[in-house]
Amino acid sequence: MKLTSLIAELHELEPEEKLEWLVEFADQLPELSPDLVREPFPESCRVQECQTAVHVWAQAVDGRVQIEADVPRKSPTVRGLVALLVVGLQGEPVSVALALPDDLVSHWGLSAVLGMTRQQGFRGVVARVKRALLDSAG
Repeated sequence: MKLTSLIAELHELEPEEKLEWLVEFADQLPELSPDLVREPFPESCRVQECQTAVHVWAQAVDGRVQIEADVPRKSPTVRGLVALLVVGLQGEPVSVALALPDDLVSHWGLSAVLGMTRQQGFRGVVARVKRALLDSAG
């Protein structure tokens, strides 16, 4: 699983290095597909728990995760967290995404380096992904 190897890499770092890694990883967030760029972002894709304007589109296609996200470049830490989830889950079985702990920040060892607001926001991102996958699976 891609996500497991990315997290293993993150776990090897010291706390201050983890933030640097996330900021650098923010550049890995894929650009939105043309279909999504052309439309105004629907409010239903907005992660309400995030102070940053994070939009997530996730669906199950043939039992696999299809996920895209938009996070402003001016929020590199949040963008890095979302990129980690998007890159790590893209194409994986839906069951992998649904089995993720709701509190990934602490599971990934990031509680000490991220403020409570970011932690709550990212919990909202994880919940949004799971909800969207369940809704699209029928």
